[in-house]
Amino acid sequence: MAPLFSDPASISPGLLEAIAHMPTTSLPVLVSTELQAALSDAAVMRIAVHLAAKSRSEGGCPIGAVVRRDADGVIVGKGHNTLVQEGHPYNHGETSAMRDAGRVDYSRTTLYTTLSPCDVCTALLHMRGVRRVVVGNVRSVQASADQNLAILRAQGVEVEVLEDEEGVALYERYQDAHPDLDLEDWKGLAAVRNG
Repeated sequence: MAPLFSDPASISPGLLEAIAHMPTTSLPVLVSTELQAALSDAAVMRIAVHLAAKSRSEGGCPIGAVVRRDADGVIVGKGHNTLVQEGHPYNHGETSAMRDAGRVDYSRTTLYTTLSPCDVCTALLHMRGVRRVVVGNVRSVQASADQNLAILRAQGVEVEVLEDEEGVALYERYQDAHPDLDLEDWKGLAAVRNG
């Protein structure tokens, strides 16, 4: 079966949202390898922002991530934060996308995340040897971003900041509305209790 979309000229906001919501294993039915290769970093970040919005619509922390193979630009994993939805203390956007990607050679991938990685995700990205990380928001968590991105760079990970204004605004609205859930996501319930 030929993919529904194969012409890079067909890349549109609606198609990016469809890519975000379609199961990763089904993407070849929707979009061709050539079309995926034509996606810019900004377009892939937009897919991650759609995943963050999905998390927020479920009542969770708006963080989304995408794993993309460097050789051909194919998306191999997508995910979003499910701390609240699943009661899962470390299923952040990055870990969710990597779980979706499975057993791949991460040294040949780029991970796009809508928010600078936390300590746990920073360790995972380094441990699995992710080659490149593209971050959509460092402003909302500046101190952690400075520290964790410096750690990744020191470990040889290529880091690029490509802020997505819609993603930044989505996260900042969440921070304002749910400061305790935001703190729990970063530091756990003990940090909320000790406040």
